[in-house]
Amino acid sequence: MSAPSDCDRSPGCEAAIGLGANLGDPVATLRSAFDALAALPGTRLLAASPLYRSAAWGRQDQPPFVNAVARLHTRLAPDVLLEALLRIEAGHGRVRADDPALRWGPRLLDLDLLLYGARRIDTPGLRVPHPHLHERAFALRPLLDVWPDAAIPGLGPARDLLAGVDEAGVVRLDDSHDRSDRRL
Repeated sequence: MSAPSDCDRSPGCEAAIGLGANLGDPVATLRSAFDALAALPGTRLLAASPLYRSAAWGRQDQPPFVNAVARLHTRLAPDVLLEALLRIEAGHGRVRADDPALRWGPRLLDLDLLLYGARRIDTPGLRVPHPHLHERAFALRPLLDVWPDAAIPGLGPARDLLAGVDEAGVVRLDDSHDRSDRRL
């Protein structure tokens, strides 16, 4: 499959969604979130990465996270997709707080729009590519599992970016949830 392309040239776009959780049962939560992503209207789940455990990023005074990436083909516009992601989070009990002290804190579910084709978006509430994607092995590693030739607009191939970050502590959990190229 190809690297992100200009979504305006075809019906729909490929997008990468980062998934993370460290409260409750993170493995079950991420599997449920994959199901919810696959059920979005006008959207097909192309691939779901393996799950990875990693230490918390930003604030380390919390349990480790379980992370993954979903690769989607969607006809939803980026802002509409973001709203759908926020609804999925809320459906899993996530309450977003505007308190900066809670930034990067423990979460029942976090869904981030990492990539939307080759588009660069910078609007209030939405920045794509995700502004920290290139710094996070826990996001780059599963991204490459589902999108081996992914490129981060403005930064280059994800594979090259992963080579520049520390992957120590990002541990693959299992392969038991292959949901590639089908609706769930």
